[in-house]
Amino acid sequence: MLERLAALRAVGLLADLDVQFARLIGRLAGSDAPELIFAACLASRATAAGHVCVDLAAIAGRVVLPDAGEEPPADVSPVVAPALEAWTAALRATAVVGAPGERCPLVLDACGRLYLHRYWAYEHALAQDLRARAAAAEAVDEQRLRADLARLFGPAGGDAVDWQRIAAALAVLRRLCVISGGPGTGKTSIVVRILALLAAQAGGRLRAGLAAPTGKAAARLAEAVRTAKRRLALDAVVAAAIPEEAATIHRLLGPRSGSVSFRHDRTNPLPLDVLVVDEASMVDLALMAKLVAALPPEARLIVLGDRDQLASVEAGAVLGDLCGPAPGFSEAVAHRLSAVTGVPVPAAARRPSALGDSIVLLDRSWRFGAESGIGRLAAAINRGDATGALALLADGRFRDVAWRPIAAGEDRRSALEERALAGFEPYVARITAGADPAAALAAFPAFRVLCAHRAGPAGAETLNRRLEARLRARWSGSGRSPWYPGRPVLVTENDYELRLFNGDVGIALPDPAAGGALRVWFEAADGVLRRVPPARLPAHEPAWAMTVHKSQGSEFDAVLLVLPAEPSRVMTRELLYTAVTRARQHVEVWGEAEQLRAAVARPLVRSSGLRDALWGPPGQERA
Repeated sequence: MLERLAALRAVGLLADLDVQFARLIGRLAGSDAPELIFAACLASRATAAGHVCVDLAAIAGRVVLPDAGEEPPADVSPVVAPALEAWTAALRATAVVGAPGERCPLVLDACGRLYLHRYWAYEHALAQDLRARAAAAEAVDEQRLRADLARLFGPAGGDAVDWQRIAAALAVLRRLCVISGGPGTGKTSIVVRILALLAAQAGGRLRAGLAAPTGKAAARLAEAVRTAKRRLALDAVVAAAIPEEAATIHRLLGPRSGSVSFRHDRTNPLPLDVLVVDEASMVDLALMAKLVAALPPEARLIVLGDRDQLASVEAGAVLGDLCGPAPGFSEAVAHRLSAVTGVPVPAAARRPSALGDSIVLLDRSWRFGAESGIGRLAAAINRGDATGALALLADGRFRDVAWRPIAAGEDRRSALEERALAGFEPYVARITAGADPAAALAAFPAFRVLCAHRAGPAGAETLNRRLEARLRARWSGSGRSPWYPGRPVLVTENDYELRLFNGDVGIALPDPAAGGALRVWFEAADGVLRRVPPARLPAHEPAWAMTVHKSQGSEFDAVLLVLPAEPSRVMTRELLYTAVTRARQHVEVWGEAEQLRAAVARPLVRSSGLRDALWGPPGQERA
């Protein structure tokens, strides 16, 4: 089997790490059984693809390599997985595969899910911690809560259920509160109201933290909090208890050099009474497990995000698993929420789990009204309606969406570049007119090119290279330096010394204090501008075009979405939804109708046992 895997590696169907891991497992087990070697290779490969485990039950007896839709090289025959019963029996007979809770390199559960041990440990610990928090109700001054809700949200009334008010009340009443909703549903806008309610309950003695997975998302959260604090008439003591700075999750936990562990953990918890985590769809399983473990058991955890967005780049789809079936509130919690909010709160038709009592789904968008093409397009994509999405794009009635169909084989490079350059023209004009760093940073998010792929003809690397060549020639003539005034860059790795983080966007502009030398300017989470010499930057890339994954946590006035011409596993329903909802005012899609249709029909599926661990198997949700 190892020779067969090595051949698959040679043609690019497997990574070297996967084959070497399989070799190691065989050596540890003292066995070259093909069932074990193949399963170990797949377990390693699964985590690299974003799965927490490999679901043997789902692939048993089927072609596994190459992936569905991919053609194998002419000299490589497809690999078929063994039958499930024989496969799992062979694995359990080895010393390197254990049941859940056993200390073995690989863990095989009763449902046929095979884990690398550390991922099973992350999943198990996170599920335990979240269930414990979900089961804990808080004792609060309900009379004070009713009065504060009325002051912050206005008088209760109307026929529609006010889910924002309910979400805020739930965050006070429960130790775990998960608030999911699409763009414009008000997730971030209620953070200050929630913290004000909690600060009032604590008499102003509230230790609160704000965190997000990337520097850009943290900066947006901090800015939203500062803006909301200015708009609300808050008591001075309450206002002082609400932080105005947000940190990346890594920075909050305190990384240890050369280690995957953090300074704050279960034995050294964060000194917080409440933690708000924004953009939770981007948080992977390992990081979420470490974050929740580092929060004191008595502290509240408030999780914000859009469960329909792309999942994290690393393994797991934590927010989607956490929201699960979201069956609604129990009678007791619905009654308590009604009493404090003054609005009728519906209870679930069937008995929900404790986790259901901790989740609110916001479904009203304040950004996209009934006449919004973006809102309608996002909804069509979300429900898997490819025909409706294409019809809406081609309709022409909605001014905020546009469709540039590409015929198979059409050379779109020149037209695409011209359209992208036109989109950046207002920004270019600002730079040419001598915009200062603050004005440049404010102008750049007006337009962005988003790509499904990083590499390839329609990838971000290719478009960045072609756009930058034309823009550099315009600004700096034939100069060979990659740096020129107005050059935007995207940081791609964390640098804690410089306080720059993956996802931060900076712009190169002259610095009068450095004799006019170019510096790259960034806006910190506290709104302060910082400048860094180009030579000191951590890993970075041009930011004219970026992948949809890199765009998460950001918003732009207008988006130009470029779809690949060839079939791609990356093209999923969640990727399209995420790309479309990055646009506030206008989105334009370039691509073939066939590829868009295929993407809408392909929901992102990640193998994980977290949903079952939190909710129970389908039809058997935990009580």
